Amino acid sequence: MSTLVEVGRLAGVTPATVSNVLRGRGRVSEATRERVLAAVQQLGYRPNLNARALVEGRPHTIALIVSSIANPFYPEFALAAEKAVRKHDYFLLVCNTNNDPAQEAAYLDAVGGSLAQGVLVMNADFVRVDELLALRRRGVPVVLCMWEKPDEAPDLPYIAVDFHQAGVIAAEHLLKLGHTRIGAIVGSEPTGNHIWRYRGFCDALARAGVPHPPDEVRFGGDTIDAGRNAAHALLAAVPDLSAIFVSNDLPAIGVLQAAADLGLEVPADLSVIGITDIQLAHQVRPALTTVAVPTEEAAELAVQLMMQVIEDGAQQIARCAVASTPQLVVRASTGRVRRARKSA
Repeated sequence: MSTLVEVGRLAGVTPATVSNVLRGRGRVSEATRERVLAAVQQLGYRPNLNARALVEGRPHTIALIVSSIANPFYPEFALAAEKAVRKHDYFLLVCNTNNDPAQEAAYLDAVGGSLAQGVLVMNADFVRVDELLALRRRGVPVVLCMWEKPDEAPDLPYIAVDFHQAGVIAAEHLLKLGHTRIGAIVGSEPTGNHIWRYRGFCDALARAGVPHPPDEVRFGGDTIDAGRNAAHALLAAVPDLSAIFVSNDLPAIGVLQAAADLGLEVPADLSVIGITDIQLAHQVRPALTTVAVPTEEAAELAVQLMMQVIEDGAQQIARCAVASTPQLVVRASTGRVRRARKSA
């Protein structure tokens, strides 16, 4: 394996100049840069990240802890975060916990300060803020991403998205289409993160004077199968619903499947709306109407905040950033009430 010294000897420069060229630092002429890059290519030089970490006293990776890599939202967020950290000469290490708090704790212990310079943590029901605070007290920069609790701010740097407003937007869209019999499927338990989306939906219905009795909501998991099962149960209990609000896109796709199982036409018989706007939302048929959250922007904000925390020190006062307001994306799964539904 070639070294900086060998690259510098071939290019006729010092090892420090080679390092500056590779990292985009310092003042280096274009001719020198081209000679260094030609030498790098000729020798097949690859940076030794472990050696760099030892010299600089820090690893050049940022960890991203997600709850389930099987959920398409997290790879989409990870892709945006990876692009953002590369701009700062870091690499992204994705850690999948499979919704297991013990696995999350193990990752935090393993990567914090040793394998990773800082840790981005995706908000999830099982995330324990006290463990993240303990990690910060050890001097490890931590940023909590996609925070959904506007009146319960954590004592940590965090990126927030107004999911309450996303619920409001979804409800208002259905109301404008003339729907007054609107069910809800929430992709978490009543005490879970998705409750804020559901509260936004309920607040909008209440302001419009549209009733939403308890038997018109089902709580469960954030998966396609969970949404499908919840929709079957909800429509069996309340067959005259003309629309269903779903707190996330994956279970909303499950509702589309349940509608097909029951011979219901979407949106003529049943309108369906989700939240997030993952790639699958426009790929399914009928394409899913949803409230898009600013995933790429939130990832970039999280990385920017992480860089500030690294620069200022992990013990600094917690900062926050709020991503742009979610936006309605109208597709084929919602429409005006066109048919009277028959009760069972």
